[in-house]
Amino acid sequence: YHPDKQSADAPAGSVEECIQKFIEIDQAWKILGNEETKKEYDLQRHEDDLRNMGPVDARIYLEEMSWNEDDHSFSLSCRCGGKYSVSKDEAEEVTLISCDTCSLIIELLHYR
Repeated sequence: YHPDKQSADAPAGSVEECIQKFIEIDQAWKILGNEETKKEYDLQRHEDDLRNMGPVDARIYLEEMSWNEDDHSFSLSCRCGGKYSVSKDEAEEVTLISCDTCSLIIELLHYR
């Protein structure tokens, strides 16, 4: 898709499609090639997946969750016996957390 690799006699529409595809690939590389932006992208994808899984079971403030000093994470027991957990760093960025054993989801709220 690189513009330098395109044939000079290729139809104009084909060249435009290749250039657009090259721009998309370049943008993806810039996001996924950087540790910080890749982490943000992965968190957003995970949250989008959770939104598509089903309705939110509860809305919980971070302060209602238990702090685990060993792995620096917050957790909350689920009614199924499983648990919701989120790392300290992720807690600032994510809003949806899934149970580790069932399909229930909670929304993480922050005091403003």
